[in-house]
Parts: sequence; C-alpha cells; structure tokens
Amino acid sequence: MPHLTTTGTQLSATSAERLGFGVPGYAHPLLAPVEWAELTRPGTPLHWVVLNVDDGPGDRPDPHCLEATGKVRNAGVQVLGHIDLAHGSRPFGDVASDAHHYLEWYRVDGFLLDRCPTDRADLQEVRRTTATLEAVLDGGHLVLGHGSHPYPGYAEVADQLVTFSGPWTDYRWSQVAEWTADYPPERFAHFVHGVPRTHLEEATRIARWQGAGTIFFTDRTARSDHRGQSTAFEALPGYWDEIVSQIGPGVSE
Repeated sequence: MPHLTTTGTQLSATSAERLGFGVPGYAHPLLAPVEWAELTRPGTPLHWVVLNVDDGPGDRPDPHCLEATGKVRNAGVQVLGHIDLAHGSRPFGDVASDAHHYLEWYRVDGFLLDRCPTDRADLQEVRRTTATLEAVLDGGHLVLGHGSHPYPGYAEVADQLVTFSGPWTDYRWSQVAEWTADYPPERFAHFVHGVPRTHLEEATRIARWQGAGTIFFTDRTARSDHRGQSTAFEALPGYWDEIVSQIGPGVSE
C-alpha cells in the first residue's frame, strides 16, 4: 500500500501524532470558492481533499472542478474522487466507470469509497473493487468511508478507513474498536459535525486517544440534500483558522 502524503511530504509518525485534515468534499467550486481557495494555503496540514462533482464524477468534465482540483494538486495535496458504494448495492461496473471518469477528467490521486459496507460478508466484493482501483491508479490512495468500525479485515484492503462519521453528541461518548490498536494512526480518519468551538480541544484529544491520524471537525450541523446525504461538511467550519493553528503546520519535522 502507498503511504499517505501531506503537502509534499511523507506522513511520518511525528506528523501523524500531530493530526491532519481530510476534507470529505466541499460544495462545487462555484458555490464554495473560499473553501477551495483555502485548500491551497501554504502550511495547512492537509492529507487529502475529496472531489464530488454530482454524487460522483458527473456526466461530463466540469472545467470549474478541473481548475479547482488542479490548483489543489499543484499545492501538493492529494485529490480523491468520491465514489458511492451505496452500502454494497451499486454494480461493480458503475463503480469502475466512475473511477475511470475521475481519472480521465480530473487526474485524481485516489478515491474515497463512501457508504462502504462494514460486514464480513461484503469484504470479498470490496476487496475486488479496491484491487481493481489500485490497478487502475497504478498506486494512489484509497479510503473506505464506512463511517463506523467495520469488520477488521477491511483494514487490509485500503490505505485508510473512516471509522467515525457523525455528530459531536455521539463522538464525545464513542468507543474505539480494540483491533484498531494493531494499526498506526495514519490508517484511520474521523469526520465529526456539530463540534462547538469550546469543545475543539476535547474533540482533538478524542481523535488522538482513539488513534485517528486524519480528521475533519466542523461546527456546522447536519442537513440532508436531495439524496438524503449530509451537507455538514460542504463548507468551512467557522473556526477553520483556529483549528489549523491548533493542529500545526503540514510539514514533517
């Protein structure tokens, strides 16, 4: 498996302890220009950013997305294409088609496989999918967007697992699965919405304690779009500058 990279550097144990951001997917660049511009700010501890054009790559190349992602990649940050696995219900051919369009149109560095199954019974099909995507990418970064702790075998078929995605009210009382202790922090990501500014340090402590190397915290709360998916992560949190300063620069020491 390839190693997760930060802004132009390999993610060392030191930088993993410091945490970094994985951006689950901002709104379209025309709707969120400030957000996309922030992704190119030097020194921001970014591990990767997800591109989601229209619940996937869309029907045709979008010049605005191509321009935005080009600037992000030129800043040394990986861009991952968003592919919805629909909890295992999407046909393999549709997933492969999305992957090829992302690569052809946007030259992505990897994929976030959202709504990834968590059960042992689905592992074989997910393994088939990730093996195919790895071959297509010829390297690159694969993230499984479970949103909760899956069967441990999933850790062997991708670079990272999203083992929490949800509200702060659940996160602050959450428990980490014991098997995750067998892996380093750079293998896990947490996405948390509704985190009050006054609880940022507590949220960061929880992420470190639970062994997550990549995070995205926001004070925005969940609202569903027309597909029934949360829009909480589509814009910058109100305390973006504060949390960037708290975590530190995205350069390994």
